[in-house]
Amino acid sequence: MLDTVSVAASDPDREQPFAELGLKPDEYAKIKEILGRRPTSSELAMYSVMWSEHCSYKSSKVHLRQFGEIPQETKAGRMLAGIGENAGVIDVGNGWAVTFKIESHNHPSYVEPYQGAATGVGGIVRDILAMGARPVAVMDPLRFGPLDAADTRRVLPGVVAGVGGYGNCLGLPNIGGEVVFDSTYSGNPLVNALCVGVLKHEDLHLAKASGEGNLVIMYGARTGGDGIGGASILASDTFESTGPAKRPAVQVGDPFMEKLLIECTLELFSAGIIAGIQDFGAAGISCATSELAAAGDGGMHVELSGVPLRDSTLAPEEILMSESQERMMAVVEPGDEARFMEICAKWDVEAVTIGTVTGTGRLVIDWDGETIVDVDPRTVAHDGPVYERPYARPSWQDALQADGAESLPRPAASELKDLLLTMVGSPNLADKSWVTDQYDRYVRGNTVLSQPSDSGMIRIDEENGTGVALATDCNGRFAKLDPFAGAQLALAEAYRNVATGGATPLAVSDCLNFGSPEDPDVMWQFAEACRGLKEACLTLGVPVTGGNVSLYNSTAGSPILPTPVVAVLGLIEDVAKRTPSAWSAAGERVLLLGATRTELSGSEWAHVVHGHLGGTPPQVDLAAEMSLAALLAEGSALDTGLVTSAHDLSDGGLAQALVETSLRHMVGVRVSVADVADGDPFVALFSESTARALVTVAEGDVAAFSALAEKHGVPVTELGVTGGDDLVVSGADGEVLTAGLLELRAAWTAPIPAAMA
Repeated sequence: MLDTVSVAASDPDREQPFAELGLKPDEYAKIKEILGRRPTSSELAMYSVMWSEHCSYKSSKVHLRQFGEIPQETKAGRMLAGIGENAGVIDVGNGWAVTFKIESHNHPSYVEPYQGAATGVGGIVRDILAMGARPVAVMDPLRFGPLDAADTRRVLPGVVAGVGGYGNCLGLPNIGGEVVFDSTYSGNPLVNALCVGVLKHEDLHLAKASGEGNLVIMYGARTGGDGIGGASILASDTFESTGPAKRPAVQVGDPFMEKLLIECTLELFSAGIIAGIQDFGAAGISCATSELAAAGDGGMHVELSGVPLRDSTLAPEEILMSESQERMMAVVEPGDEARFMEICAKWDVEAVTIGTVTGTGRLVIDWDGETIVDVDPRTVAHDGPVYERPYARPSWQDALQADGAESLPRPAASELKDLLLTMVGSPNLADKSWVTDQYDRYVRGNTVLSQPSDSGMIRIDEENGTGVALATDCNGRFAKLDPFAGAQLALAEAYRNVATGGATPLAVSDCLNFGSPEDPDVMWQFAEACRGLKEACLTLGVPVTGGNVSLYNSTAGSPILPTPVVAVLGLIEDVAKRTPSAWSAAGERVLLLGATRTELSGSEWAHVVHGHLGGTPPQVDLAAEMSLAALLAEGSALDTGLVTSAHDLSDGGLAQALVETSLRHMVGVRVSVADVADGDPFVALFSESTARALVTVAEGDVAAFSALAEKHGVPVTELGVTGGDDLVVSGADGEVLTAGLLELRAAWTAPIPAAMA
């Protein structure tokens, strides 16, 4: 028998499977209090997915609210849409706006790697589309267990193929990201996806259902049984050590349908016939209907039996919970319905009118004429539980920080070459082209920079050359040592990477990946990371435009490294003046910008050579980061183009930067580190002090650039000159290492196991 609202009112004591749907007893009691009766099975399905951790942020919202304290202005203009919308939108001048956002699809990608990663890309692209923008590029920060681990061999190839397969089919360039390996991600990989889109100010659309009598139209793919309780439920619980067992909950993607959906939606926008729009992401129809209605000025009535299905056996509850991909919901005035359907038919996109906007303030959903949902939509979409989870500094934190890597045994000068070869061939520092070459980086013809450059860059205005740069970063080891500083260091590195390309950093989106919120240690890490990120954004003058929280990233009780991934977007006035990340000619002077200290804790050297994690991370110096960014932007923008290349210093320190910049165009370099780190060659090469960059300038421009650096208060150390077929490093006592570029390239591009290729 259909569980209608009238049945629920007359049958108050029916047992319902709320626990199986992820609801706590007190949450179920709260739902009954809100409704004044027990929920129908369809209402229970809606509340369960919308009140899940993934959708409601019930454990994190008390900490996320502080991001609202950051001024919603950037150096280019105001925020046109921010936290709470599908994605943040930033005014970048000349009538243009840019929207970008990063989200996670971690647990689905562990269960079914290809489809989990593919639908992560598809979902974030639709978020951007729903703002009225054309998606123009994607990025994917990825994290896995050890490279040689069995489960990494199972997960990694599918994830990379899913990211590349879906994005390539959409015709979107993948311009950056990360691939990181650490044992804590075994059994819980992180698959984060970012998309950036471009729009004119007048094209901005918001997710709201307003205008009594307006029609609610569902268009795109049919609804199937895949993804029922998918991201919303999968991402709200931890995995057991026995491995993946929730495959039916993972969505199945169709990038060709999504491509049609994108073009169809953009034509609908152009026709001016969309009054409100929402993509179908986590929680499916439950999310689209409740969020549209809650954001509007009335209510909504939906006839659920009108939803096109791939599986006719689906029950109403399953239809409401399904997270089938490539679907959108639009609010349209009655007079525009025929034109809407005409455009959808042109693109071979199925569209059905399933409801109307009402003035009741209620979300009412019928099935074959009988009411199965009658709720205040705000109670579903916005008024979920808010938990102030207990948290406290872990008892082990002091001992961890006391165990600094600075006291570990260091190599002799004669061992530095062998160390360098070991480091550049280690999984986190080695060449990642075996991953990134599976992505199309240049489709659409507007890619200016992409892997392996420090940041990705896209031209957004073909007439005047305006472009945007993007970078994503996070060192989870730093965040484990000090989550407050670790989050700031993630922001600082992404900020610096954008600046090395010649762009001015403007705004932030974040993807906060942590363990179980029910663990006070984890919640302390999360709270500290949020606090650190907020304070750094205030100092740097970059707002948080939105993002994602991914909790319960634990397997068998072992949490991942706290991983607050930060994406920074920057603006460059003319992409023709961008700065490449590596030199390409001999005879250029090599300069080190910034100060180098003995900072080895959490470093790649400590990780690779000693398997060590302890101490405190490198010092955060946001003022120095701002000065460095300003110098790099001005050095790039000048008509003379003082800076011929710029590469940030981060993982692996100066040594890694020298290797990457030499190998990019196979042009060697001869440097002296006698004036770096008090003349200690090891510290000079492998310290991971921040606010540093390696730049090159023409021989005749050293004085002019040094004067510019002095103006910005940035220390400059002359290191040497480009040229030759070797990387040669000298110290105060003479040469300390010489490595041939071919030898370095062989180590850096060490063969990847066949299963990974």
